[in-house]
Formats: sequence, structure tokens, C-alpha cells
Amino acid sequence: MYKANEVVEAGYRLSLNEQRVMLACIGQVDSTKTLSGTELFELSAKDFAILFSVSDKTAYEALHDVAETLFNRYVIISNPFPNNPKAKYLKTRWISSIVYSPDEGKISLRFAIDMLPYLSELKKTFTRYKLEHIGKMTSIYAIRLYELLAQWQSVGKREVEIDWIKKQFEIEDQYPDMCDFKKRVIDPAVKDINEHSNFSVSWTQRKTGRKVTHFTFEFSEKQALTAEKPKRVRKVKEKLILGVPESEIRAKARIGESWEGAAARILREKDAAKNQK
Repeated sequence: MYKANEVVEAGYRLSLNEQRVMLACIGQVDSTKTLSGTELFELSAKDFAILFSVSDKTAYEALHDVAETLFNRYVIISNPFPNNPKAKYLKTRWISSIVYSPDEGKISLRFAIDMLPYLSELKKTFTRYKLEHIGKMTSIYAIRLYELLAQWQSVGKREVEIDWIKKQFEIEDQYPDMCDFKKRVIDPAVKDINEHSNFSVSWTQRKTGRKVTHFTFEFSEKQALTAEKPKRVRKVKEKLILGVPESEIRAKARIGESWEGAAARILREKDAAKNQK
């Protein structure tokens, strides 16, 4: 799955199910083609249940709730236009329309026009990850943090300012107490990532003066839990003729000689060799 880094590092706040719907629909985008804005992206409750490991009932309820709220959600993208440095940020809705079909158990949506360049023609930097790695997460911050770490997968380490990450999560006015922030945001997110994704993550904090100002996340991809075991070669007990192994008889038998005759000769030759010593 591909998602423009500008969107990954944008400031926004979505509920868990809103994030799930957006990621599932973004996952349907063909990044090699240009979107026109008329394309309709559909997500059924059945597919939602499979993707995110929830019950059918939970999936139906999730789509119903998302249909009521997602249209009003927005995203803030910093420095959106390289050719216009005076434009410091772009604020746009995620979608331009959404339809809920309860009888069919699905929603259909169209992305907002200003979101299209970030979802289709990913000609610059991009982040790639699989939906399966975030599908079972239950923390809204875990998905965001996973995306931010996935950008630096080749490095395996990322340091971020606490004020910056709170801004990205749109919680600048929340959790003024550092212990509360770590307990309610960072710790649950890291636990979710470690439990459900392909990353193993640990983190430390860094102070500027007496104040904690940065978090440093170190992470690596988990090794396969079930490496393929080498196949056990079954040893077959070799047949003996007059006490001589078949393989030895096969190697030493002369033309026209029976295996019993060859075995008898081999035994005589061995006895003669012993007597000569």
C-alpha cells in the first residue's frame, strides 16, 4: 500500500474506524494512474470485518458511524505547493461525498479534489506498508505512529520532537503532563505496534535542559516466527546379504556374479586381508 509522505506527516485526527475506512479506500487507489475525482471507492461491512478482524455486527455499526462523521474531517498539509513557498499549509477535507447503503451493508465515497495528488501520482517520496500490519491495531495513535516509523524503515531509528508529534496527532492542547501523555498515547501505541505489526519498537526520551523534548524510537522488522524447518531425512535400514550391506555388494559385484556369490567373495577377501596383517 502506498501513501504520500506529505499525508503521512500531515496534521489530522480521525477516529479508529475513520482511519480504517480511509486506509482501506486509499489501498484501492492505483498509484500509477491519475485520479479525476469522479472515482467511487466502496467498502463493504464484510470486507471491513475481514480486514480489521472484527465481527460483522461491529463492521456494520462502524460503517454507519463513519458515514455520519467522515465528511466533516479535514487534514492540514504543510508546504503543499513546492512552486509556491508562500503557501504554508493546505487545509482540505478528506472526501467530497459519502453514501451509506444499509441494505447492502457498504459505504461509497469520493476523495476531495485537493487530496488527489497525494493519493495517485506518487512521483516523489512515498511510504509503503501493508494494511495487514495495522489491521488489528486498536489505538488511533498506533496507526499514525506506525506510518511515521515506516518512513524511516531503512534507518530503523527516528527522533521526533514531542511538540511536533502532538501537532501531527492534533492533540496540542491535551496531555500537558508528560507522564499522562506517555501513559495514554505513546505507551499504548508502541504496545499495539509491537503486538500486531511487523515492527519491534522501543523508545527513549531526551531532555533539553530539564525538560523532556524529544522521543527516540528504535525499531526493526520482526523475524519470521516460523522459519521453515529442514526436512528430516528418513534413514532406511539397509538390507544385508550374508552380513554384507547391499550398497557394498552393488559397488563390488562382478559381471555375471550373483549377489550371494559376491557377498561370499567379499567376505573371503576381507578374511584374507585380516590374515595377512
